[in-house]
Amino acid sequence: MIALRQVTFARAGRPLVVDASVQIHPGWKVGVVGANGCGKSSLFALLANELHAEAGDVDIPASWHIARVAQETPALPDAAIDFVLDGDTELRRIERELVEAEAKGDGEAIGHLHARYGEIGGYSAKARVAEVLHGLGFSDADFQRPVADFSGGWRVRLNLARALSCRADLLLLDEPTNHLDLDAVFWLESWLKNTPATLLLISHDRDFLDAVVGQIIAIDLQRLNLTTGGYSDYERARAARLATQQASYEAQQREIAHLTRFVERFKAKATKARQAQSRVKMLERMEIVAAAHVDSPFHFSFRQPAALPDPLLVVENASAGYGERKILDRIGMVLRPGCRIGLLGRNGAGKSTLIKLLAGAVAQQGGERKEAKALNIGYFAQHQLEQLRPDESPLQHMNRLEPLTPEQELRDYLGGFDFRGDMATRAIEPFSGGEKTRLALALLIRTKPNLLLLDEPTNHLDLEMREALTFAMQDFEGGMVFVSHDRHLLRTCADELLLVADGKVTEFDGDLDDYAAWLAAQRSAEKAPEPDVAAEKAERLNQRAEAKANRQAVLAQRRPLLKEIEQLERKLAKWNEEKAVLDAQFADPDFYTSVDRAKSEEMHKQAGLLGEQIEEAELRWLEVHEALEQLPQPD
Repeated sequence: MIALRQVTFARAGRPLVVDASVQIHPGWKVGVVGANGCGKSSLFALLANELHAEAGDVDIPASWHIARVAQETPALPDAAIDFVLDGDTELRRIERELVEAEAKGDGEAIGHLHARYGEIGGYSAKARVAEVLHGLGFSDADFQRPVADFSGGWRVRLNLARALSCRADLLLLDEPTNHLDLDAVFWLESWLKNTPATLLLISHDRDFLDAVVGQIIAIDLQRLNLTTGGYSDYERARAARLATQQASYEAQQREIAHLTRFVERFKAKATKARQAQSRVKMLERMEIVAAAHVDSPFHFSFRQPAALPDPLLVVENASAGYGERKILDRIGMVLRPGCRIGLLGRNGAGKSTLIKLLAGAVAQQGGERKEAKALNIGYFAQHQLEQLRPDESPLQHMNRLEPLTPEQELRDYLGGFDFRGDMATRAIEPFSGGEKTRLALALLIRTKPNLLLLDEPTNHLDLEMREALTFAMQDFEGGMVFVSHDRHLLRTCADELLLVADGKVTEFDGDLDDYAAWLAAQRSAEKAPEPDVAAEKAERLNQRAEAKANRQAVLAQRRPLLKEIEQLERKLAKWNEEKAVLDAQFADPDFYTSVDRAKSEEMHKQAGLLGEQIEEAELRWLEVHEALEQLPQPD
C-alpha cells in the first residue's frame, strides 16, 4: 500500500500540496486531475523518489518496482524490440548472468537462473513485448529498426511500450494518450484495465479516465482529495459539493447582512446595546464560507468568417500519396458550411494524408479539385508547434499576423487563451506543449477560417482547454473535418463519421462503440491464420509432438542403462579405494610381524573378494556401454 501522511511538497519554493494524507491500495487504478501547475507531475516525482517532501511521510513498499515513461529518448542504434526489453532490468540481468555462468560451466548457477527466468516469464518476454508494440501501432518490420530511425512521436510510443513491458508494481503514466491515434487508445485502455499493477494516471481524456480508473485524486487548493469512481463521477460529486458550498455561502451572506443591519440599527440604543454587541461577537466568530468558483481561464470562440460560400471545397476522383506509394485512391468529398466530419481509421490508413490532401499540403494525384473563391482554410497539423518561433512571444506572433491591430486588442484576445500579463510578452521556448498548442490554436482561429481541418488538435491540452475548444467547435458556422483520439470531442462535435481504410474513404454507419467493435474484429481477423497456414501450423505441431514422443521413448530406453553405469562407477570407485588400502598394507614388510596369521588371512581373503567384484563390475560396465552405444542418440 502507498501511504502519504501529512505530506507537503513544493517546486522552486512554491508549495503545491500542503499537509495531505491519502492511501492507495495495491491494484487500484487512480486518475490524477487538477489545473495546470497544481502539482500532478510533482506528485509523480515524489512517488518516484525524484522529489523529496518538505514535510510528512511517503511510504511505498520497498520491493515495488516503479515504472514511468521517459520524457526523452536518445537516437540509439538499438533495435526497437531490444530497447523495449531493456526496460525489464531483472530479465536483462539474468540473461547476462546466464551467459557468464555458461562460460564458467557453473551448472548450479545455470539451474537457479533458468528457474528464475521462467518465473518472471523470460521465455515469453519477446512475445509480450511484440503484443504491446503491435497494440501501440508498430508493425513487425519496425521491431528491428534502430530507435534513431523513429520520429519524436514514435519514440514516445517506444518509451510507453518500455514502461508497460517492465512488469512494474506501480505504473505512473503522465498523458499516455498523447501521440496515439484512436485505435492505439482503445488498445491501451484495454491493457490498463487488465494489468495487475497499481496505476496512477494523469490524463485530459475524460472518456479514457472513465474507462480505466476506479478512483480519482484531485489536486485543488493545495489539497489531495480522493473520490471513488471515474472522472464523470468525480465531476458530479464536485458539482454537488460546489453547489452546496455556494448555497452555504449565499445563506451565510444573508445571515451576515441580517446581523449587520441589526447592529447598525440598534447599536446606539441603550435597550438594544447588549443584543447588538452579541451580534457583533457572532460576526467575529463566524467562519466565512468562500463562494464557489468554477470559472475556466479560457474564453474564446471562432471569429465570424468573412464569407460562407456553398460548397466550400469539392474533390472528385482524387488520389494522394508520397512518391510512388499511393495512400488514398478515388476520393470524392463535398465540404459545405456546417458540415462536421470526424475521421476514423487505423494507424497508417491515411487520415492525416486525407487532411493534408484537403488542405493542399500534399499534391493531388489525378481527379478534380474545386475551391470556392472565398475559401479560407484553417489547417492545424500534428506538427503545428514546429511552425512557431521559439524566440518570440505570443504577442509578437500576433503582431506578425496582424501588424495594424492595436496591441490591447491583441492582448485581450490572447487572454481568452490564458496568455495574460507577462505571459503574453515572454518568449515561448520554455512553454509547455499545452501552452504552445493553445497559441497555435489562437493564431489559427484569428485568421477567420471558413473551413477547419484539424489533425489531433487536443494533444497536450488540459481538460478545461479541451472543453473550451469543444464549445467553440460546436458554435463554428463553417465546415469542419478533424481527426482526434479524444472520444468526447468526436461525440460532441462530429455529425458525420468517415472511415479511412484500404485506400478508400467511406461513410461509417455507426458510433464510436461500433468503431471499437470494428477495430476488434480487424485485429481478430489479422490474428486468425489462413486455412493453409493453419494446416501448416498443425502439421508442424504434429511433427513436434511426434519428435517429442520419439525422444521420450529413446530416453526411456537409455535412462536405466545410464543409471546402472552411474551405480557401477560409484561401486568401482569405492572398491578400488578399499583394495588400494589393503594392497598398500600388504606391501609393507612390517605388516606380517604386526598382524597375526588369522587376521592376515582374513585381509587377503577380503582383497581377493574385492578383486573379483571389481572385475565383474568392469565387465558389466563394458556390456552396458556397448548396449548404450547401440541405442539412437536423443535429438
